[in-house]
Amino acid sequence: MNETQPAKSASTEEHKPYIGAEQKLPELTLKAVLLGAGLSIILSAANAYFGLFAGLTVSASIPAAVISMAVLRLFKNSNILENNLVQTAASAGESLAAGVIFTIPALIIMGYWEEFNYWETTLIAMTGGVLGILFTIPLRQALIVKENLKFPEGVATSEVLKTGETGGKAVKYLIWGGLVGGLFKISESALNLWNGLFEQATLINNRVYLYFGLNLSPALVAVGYIVGLNIAFLVFLGGAISWYVAIPAYIAVLGPPEGAASPEEMGIMVWSSQIRYLGVGGMIVGGLWALISLKDSLTTAFKSGVEAFRQGSGNFRNQVRTEMDTPMSWVIIAIGVMIVPVFAIYLREIHDVAITGLMALIMVVAGFLFSAVAGYMAGLVGSSNNPISGVTIATILGSSLLLLFLMGADDPTRGAAAAILIGAVVCCAAAIAGDNMQDLKAGYILGATPYKQQIMQVVGVVSGALVIAPVLNYLLIGYGIGAPTPEQPEALAAPQATLMQSVASGIFGGGIPWDMVSIGAGIAVVIIVIDQYLKNKNSDFRMPVLAVAVGLYLPLELDTSIFVGGLIAWLVNRYFGKQNKNKEAHSDAVDKASNAGLLLASGLITGEALMGIFIAIGIVVIDLSALRVFENPPGGSYTGLAIFVLVVAGLYYLIRKVYQENIRK
Repeated sequence: MNETQPAKSASTEEHKPYIGAEQKLPELTLKAVLLGAGLSIILSAANAYFGLFAGLTVSASIPAAVISMAVLRLFKNSNILENNLVQTAASAGESLAAGVIFTIPALIIMGYWEEFNYWETTLIAMTGGVLGILFTIPLRQALIVKENLKFPEGVATSEVLKTGETGGKAVKYLIWGGLVGGLFKISESALNLWNGLFEQATLINNRVYLYFGLNLSPALVAVGYIVGLNIAFLVFLGGAISWYVAIPAYIAVLGPPEGAASPEEMGIMVWSSQIRYLGVGGMIVGGLWALISLKDSLTTAFKSGVEAFRQGSGNFRNQVRTEMDTPMSWVIIAIGVMIVPVFAIYLREIHDVAITGLMALIMVVAGFLFSAVAGYMAGLVGSSNNPISGVTIATILGSSLLLLFLMGADDPTRGAAAAILIGAVVCCAAAIAGDNMQDLKAGYILGATPYKQQIMQVVGVVSGALVIAPVLNYLLIGYGIGAPTPEQPEALAAPQATLMQSVASGIFGGGIPWDMVSIGAGIAVVIIVIDQYLKNKNSDFRMPVLAVAVGLYLPLELDTSIFVGGLIAWLVNRYFGKQNKNKEAHSDAVDKASNAGLLLASGLITGEALMGIFIAIGIVVIDLSALRVFENPPGGSYTGLAIFVLVVAGLYYLIRKVYQENIRK
């Protein structure tokens, strides 16, 4: 992560939007609202499933923009500003899902909830998301107009929208990816044509433990492709530390655990009871380091936000169209209104007015602070590198310590749940803030009307919040969330939520193996030192500690698949770099091939995620066992491995083909 302050544009340089301020195109139309709300629901549901499964989420702004261009093309009158509003709403729903699944499932994992209570879940998601929007409204002028931060995803989205005439063609890559991802998921999970996990393990002389695991999910490969080799390698490095160093060392010293039926199960038992807590230590140190290393950014973002709130939005009626933010008086009133349902939820769960008031105060202060940080960091390094999980860990850790002091440890589950509830609202606000600032940057470049974008951000948040609880309940019943059980062996791991639960419960005396947490913290310190060395050397390769911490905490099978995707991205870029063609034609072909690769990868993720949700609904509503072709697939996981290799190779060669087709034009 690069925290270097980017150069500001000269104050005399006039920004010229793609659509001039004097032009008044239809923007906030009924079809834009309906399409934006619909895409928000679809993408928030898909992101909820995939985040619980893989522990990682990806931005949906560009896929949403491409879908919007393809759909709105069917209407006689549509324009680029309508498309921009649609992707604004859609990406808001997708970001909200990340904030929810990183935190709220912890209440299920700790046994505080037996199901996702509809109104509590909906109101937490909705208020957290809307607060994230409200907190970033004054930051638009401060960070986008005055600071002129780069917001890379926002710039990329605006470029995709500018080339909207190709939207109808580009959407085919998203559809192809979706079909392949969905077909792969139904073949493995519903039809049971192959096992979805390829793993081999052995124990030599009852001491030497060897293991390899690969999850046969094209969607995980797609995540690795999108984040690139650097991050994918770091995630795999974390897994390698856990599975190739820590688990073998543990078994060599203490012997294999009792009751394991196979070497594979042996590794899982040691990992789940001990080694995964290395990731807890890594995440705690990573979160604290994020706050320390961002101290200058924190100060700048906080001052910018306070100053913007103090100055207000000016005279709304006298502003030019492209500078019309939601009036600050409305923002302040809305923040006050949003606090009411949060206070009611906290009071219902905690039953203490004084402590509830303190929780609400912590939530507002932390929410504003970390929304400002998320918005500022999105401008510097993009949403993908935003340390949302790190600042959420810091929020939950601080809240747990304060609540422990006030409430004591007599009711540890209630205390831990209170800290999680604070963290949930803050996480939703921060997740929305970073993504929405990217959307506002795209709108600034295109010439959108800011307050209309902010309205559509609310539309996206509300749409996603209304469906997130039922989706989570279907996933809970259909797959299970947390540790696998004999009844639900394919439970969704929910890595971040499990991590949040571990921290909160551990503070209140939940029996965490603190020796493992300490070792994980030490590993994180080493990673930070190495990263600082690389930073001082101006190395292109960096080692953000949170990426390694996530890898420590994920099962190796997920880390390996993500690493495969990073290798594909590296091979693609290496292929591009070897082409010696006309520079202008080469650059255009690379852009088109890269965009096709991004859409294919996004389609793989979305298709698999949506099919996973449909299968979960099917498990709940009807008995899907009749669809199973095999009770025990004859090829085991080898059939799936062969098809998995074909899909991965196809991704690589299709991207090359798109490049070759465009270089000839």
